[in-house]
Amino acid sequence: MNSLNSSAGLIAVIAAVIALVALLAIVVTLGKLRSIKRDQILLLGDGERDIAAHAADLERQFVALHDHLIDIATRLDNRVEVAETRLDGAISQRAVVRYDAYNELSGRQSVSIALLDAHSSGVVISSIQHRDQTRFYIRQVEGGKGTVELSPEEQQAVDAAISGEILDVIGNA
Repeated sequence: MNSLNSSAGLIAVIAAVIALVALLAIVVTLGKLRSIKRDQILLLGDGERDIAAHAADLERQFVALHDHLIDIATRLDNRVEVAETRLDGAISQRAVVRYDAYNELSGRQSVSIALLDAHSSGVVISSIQHRDQTRFYIRQVEGGKGTVELSPEEQQAVDAAISGEILDVIGNA
């Protein structure tokens, strides 16, 4: 009978150890589960949503953000295109040519100024100085050529503006 008691006692001790290990495993698992629940509440909020609903909501928000960014990029492209078109029409090439129109040795008092855009179109303004009078001429330029024949000095101003040369005192000596 002693061996029966000792076997039953041994089984009881083993069962108690197993129960204790199981109890410790449950306590550890509950602690981890609470930690996961805290993280889930932090991530999802206090609502009744699950991970799948949260992921679907995030997907909808990303799609909305993507559509918004595409809209902004399209509007910016349109604005840049309009600005580039406007800049092409702005004066971007210019040159000044001074000369003595009548060879009077009075100095280079006459001047032709070319004001052109990115397409080499614009105007040439000339002021011809004589002792007792001044005459102004304005001629239109399209694609680097005058719509009417330009004087040599006017064409020189247009050519200098197109080439980017800085001319100020050029012309007849």
